[in-house]
Amino acid sequence: MVLDQLMKSGADLTASRHVIYYSYAPSKEVAQTMGREATEAGWEPEVRDPLPDFPDQWGVICERHAVTSPDFVREADDFFQALADRHGAEYDGWEASA
Repeated sequence: MVLDQLMKSGADLTASRHVIYYSYAPSKEVAQTMGREATEAGWEPEVRDPLPDFPDQWGVICERHAVTSPDFVREADDFFQALADRHGAEYDGWEASA
């Protein structure tokens, strides 16, 4: 959906843009492990404390600049879904600057 929105807004998909992927881990330790794996894959992760309403969801926010081609989006989605699946976490999607 994000890629579709970028295309509809006339974004140049050959240009590099800031992308952010969101996951939620069941513990701080799991979040830190996910962050290390994301770093090894070229991402800049940040582990965030849970929000009061969601005490068992540690945020794993991964960022970098990339060309958001369909291949990149598919590979990144596959990476973050597999990362979440391996660690009993939840992958919650992504966003990108226009």
